[in-house]
Amino acid sequence: MGMIEVTPSIVLEDDEVQVRAVRASGPGGQHVNKVSTAIELRFDVRGSRSLTPYVAARLEKLAGSRLTLEGVLVLVAQSSRSQEMNRQEALERLTELIRKAAEPPPPPRKKTRPTYASKLRRLEGKSKRSGVKAMRGKPRGDD
Repeated sequence: MGMIEVTPSIVLEDDEVQVRAVRASGPGGQHVNKVSTAIELRFDVRGSRSLTPYVAARLEKLAGSRLTLEGVLVLVAQSSRSQEMNRQEALERLTELIRKAAEPPPPPRKKTRPTYASKLRRLEGKSKRSGVKAMRGKPRGDD
């Protein structure tokens, strides 16, 4: 496989990613019982030499339930009947996750206050609605 380029600044060493073939689950008849086409990819996030602490921390957060207690990211690809295609899919998913983790978070939203005109429009709409609902009632006899 060689080195895996994720971004221009992040390149994963070949020995950091463990790929092994496992049996796929689901339908497939006898074929699924005798051929290991699914791919299980393991990547040690905490032990990686290629990731900065910031990217590693964000990756752990993004990984969610795919992260083991030891900090190993586990991805399983089994959508294809081809082992090689599943390997490619698993590697693509790993690189996409790392790319997402490397992006800086968006700036926090600044709180804004509603304008005076928007408050008036809101109250105007409420009073119109109130009038519509008041007209639905039974006519009151003012005796």
